[in-house]
Amino acid sequence: MELIDVTVPIRNGMVVFEGDPEVKLSLASAIADGDVANLTRVDLGAHTGTHVDAPVHFIDNGPGIETIPLDALVGPAVVVDATGVTGHIDATALDGLGIPDGADRLLFKTPNSAGDGIWASPRFERDFTALTQDAAVALAARGVCLVGLDYLSVAPFGDPVGVHLALLEAGMAVIEGLDLHAVEPGAYHLMCLPLLIEGSDGAPARVLLGREG
Repeated sequence: MELIDVTVPIRNGMVVFEGDPEVKLSLASAIADGDVANLTRVDLGAHTGTHVDAPVHFIDNGPGIETIPLDALVGPAVVVDATGVTGHIDATALDGLGIPDGADRLLFKTPNSAGDGIWASPRFERDFTALTQDAAVALAARGVCLVGLDYLSVAPFGDPVGVHLALLEAGMAVIEGLDLHAVEPGAYHLMCLPLLIEGSDGAPARVLLGREG
């Protein structure tokens, strides 16, 4: 099986969602300074880069990241070609994307992935493509167990609550921050493992897509 890494690397100066903590990587100890080993200190927000949302992110006293079922995060998935969508992905646009019947893990490749992708920008871009609330409701009605998107939120900038609640209250796993610019639409095997941070509202994840060579 060929493995494709769709994870955004964590590094100093990387793009984060507007208002989120900046990423700071530094050496807490260094061999060059006479210490016995190099030890990196990592300061970042739980929603840095490629990450998974937990219900408590938008549901007060909701479940943390440790409650996301692993069988939702690993299994067959479809990278949906939404690169032709103008504006955000609403329920009408969703109907025109040719999503296969029974597909329950959907990763949306949107105009965010055009060219080298929105991740090539050194600054946060407010004008990214996302899902609308009626699309999120439609995905829940389809019985989808996981949805992923190729930027730092599944919801439009400035209007995060309705989309997130529609997905999280339906028990859906939510992956944000995927780098899909070099990935062809189609069927894959998804492997997404967020850090196990007890009670957290989210966690960075390493996400791989597998396909038969």
